[in-house]
Amino acid sequence: MRVVFLGAPGVGKGTQADRIAAKCLVAKISTGDLLREAVRDQTTLGLEAKRYMDQGSLVPDAVVIGLVREKLADPSCAKGFVLDGFPRTIPQAEALGTVLTSKGIALDRIVNFQVSREDIVRRLSGRRSCPKCQATFHVDFAPPKVDGICDRCGEPLIQRSDDRRDAIEMRLKVYDEQTAPLVRYYQERGLLLQLDGSGSVDVVFQHLSQELAPHQVT
Repeated sequence: MRVVFLGAPGVGKGTQADRIAAKCLVAKISTGDLLREAVRDQTTLGLEAKRYMDQGSLVPDAVVIGLVREKLADPSCAKGFVLDGFPRTIPQAEALGTVLTSKGIALDRIVNFQVSREDIVRRLSGRRSCPKCQATFHVDFAPPKVDGICDRCGEPLIQRSDDRRDAIEMRLKVYDEQTAPLVRYYQERGLLLQLDGSGSVDVVFQHLSQELAPHQVT
């Protein structure tokens, strides 16, 4: 099974990628994870990525694609993979296609998780995290036992700066401009699956598993 999960910030694609990867015994590939691992291990690409990250600059596509290419060659990807949130732009999609073709690999499905703008803002703006133990909560869906206090360690909870409404709106604007065009790109290639991501995690996972069943979900 070789699939890509697309969707705006807050649609839950990362959570579903974790669950599908665990169920199907395939690799979950997140470029954020790849970058952190490469920097930690001080690989050639990791050191190059760190140079941009230290400057506060975006890591170039060539570096990110290089990390993805290396990961696809790893034995953990032999049975398949779930690409979580990558590609983000059409040039990245084209580069990914070139890499896959060179390896004789074809994507089975592109899943686009659809959630209303209102629900996305509610999901993201309601998140709270503990700066000490990193536990996460949500004011509506998973509130702490004591308002504003971490259940685990008693530390006051915080709202991350990128979960504030103005930052969320900016993230969604960037998504609309850079990533949303991928929906049509993959639709034209007959690979796109539109999936309602507005239900509970379990309900969405059930629907996702049913849709991906022909692609060897076990």
